[in-house]
Amino acid sequence: MNHELEDIIKTVNLNAPIEEVWEVVTTSEGIASWWMDNTLEPELDNHFVLHAGPYGDSECKVNKYEPHHLFQFSWDTDWTLTFELAKIDHSNTQFTLIHSGWPIEKERIREVMNSGWDSIINENLPKAVNEYK
Repeated sequence: MNHELEDIIKTVNLNAPIEEVWEVVTTSEGIASWWMDNTLEPELDNHFVLHAGPYGDSECKVNKYEPHHLFQFSWDTDWTLTFELAKIDHSNTQFTLIHSGWPIEKERIREVMNSGWDSIINENLPKAVNEYK
């Protein structure tokens, strides 16, 4: 029996080269510009903290780091975030976020975060990428 909820998956096409998108989604300053403050140093196995304001700080660890293609980290005790990048052409990139690790008892939190990711990925991230240029 599966005791986990479905992953949250959000995809957006961004009008920027893959190298620029990579900088925005895998550096401390970049992530702070569209999501939340953090202490990230993007290297495999590095530990860092996400500063979630009123929700407190969350411990994280970089699990996968494949430049310009894949960035994954554990978030808190249950979650894993994966950022996948795919080059559409020289000036466009597809970005996919996968938020996994949803135990059944966190169904309500998943619903709230699923909605939150919509605006973060479809509004905040494209704005941050455009401002990076």
